Amino acid sequence: MKNIVVLISGNGSNLQAIIDACETKRINGAIKAVFSNKADAFGLERAREAGIPAHALTAAQFASREAFDRELMQEIDAYAPDLVVLAGYMRILSPDFVARYQGRLINIHPSLLPKYPGLHTHRQVLENGDEEHGTSVHFVTDELDGGPVILQAKVPVFPGDTEEEITARVQHQEHAIYPLVVSWYVDGRLAMRDGAAWLDGLPLPAQGHAADE
Repeated sequence: MKNIVVLISGNGSNLQAIIDACETKRINGAIKAVFSNKADAFGLERAREAGIPAHALTAAQFASREAFDRELMQEIDAYAPDLVVLAGYMRILSPDFVARYQGRLINIHPSLLPKYPGLHTHRQVLENGDEEHGTSVHFVTDELDGGPVILQAKVPVFPGDTEEEITARVQHQEHAIYPLVVSWYVDGRLAMRDGAAWLDGLPLPAQGHAADE
């Protein structure tokens, strides 16, 4: 069984989806620890409820981003992770951190990458009048939200939609696809090679696995 470590900053709804998938054996792995850069993140309470060690490291404790990440890496490594999952982790990672976990570090981002990297994706979709939105799971590289895409899920944008309505629609899809991608990885089906995501020994296209085919 593979060891998973999850990093969060807030509510932890994607963390909960992965916890549930582990408990129901849809993921053949175990979350060994959850870390947050916010001591009051509700996701830490979700971890404790599930009997998972929950840790908070705050930026104020450290002189620099690099010092923060060095301590975080040391604490993560104590759990011997096979996979490190970013589930709403809102800190920019240092190059050393990304290099340490390269190929076993994944993130979920609320847009159809490469569209709308960074923050406020739902707001941008509304401002630009997009008719389609979604979410992407990708391997993490030094480029912000720029690593190879593994899987995307699309949602429609309806006239009159609010940011809250779009957020809920996207999160519903996130809770389905993130545990699926984690299961692919722990089952040995998914890897990053030559700057691309590979599934079942074949390179995936730029938009990731075609889930609707």
